[in-house]
Amino acid sequence: MKKILVVDDQPTIRRLVEISLRSPDRQILEADSGEKAIEVAVADKPDLIIMDLMMPGGMDGFQAVEILKANPATRECPVLVLTAKDQKSERLRAFEVGAGDYLAKPFKLESLVRKVENLLS
Repeated sequence: MKKILVVDDQPTIRRLVEISLRSPDRQILEADSGEKAIEVAVADKPDLIIMDLMMPGGMDGFQAVEILKANPATRECPVLVLTAKDQKSERLRAFEVGAGDYLAKPFKLESLVRKVENLLS
C-alpha cells in the first residue's frame, strides 16, 4: 500500500486531493502545517508528499521540504509541490530545495493524478 502525505492548511484542498487520489492501494495521510508534515513523514514514512508552500505558522513549505530532504529518514521521499504560487522564482526555488514536481492551483484533477502516478512509479 502506498502512503501519500497531503500537506495544506486548507481542509477543503486536503479533502479534494484525498478524494481525487483515493484507491484501495493508497493510504492518504494529512498535515496542516510544515511542522506537522515533518512529524508525520518521520513517523509514517510516506511514499509521496504533496506540499503546499504557503502555510501559517513558523514554517512554510519551502522550509519543510528542505528539512525533509536533509533528513536521512525522509530524504528519498518524492515531493510534489501543490500551491497557488505560480511565479518562476517559486518554481525554481521549489526544485532547488528538492521538489520532484510542481503543480499550481487551481489545477486539473487529471494533472494531479498524472503527476502523482509518475512520482510513485
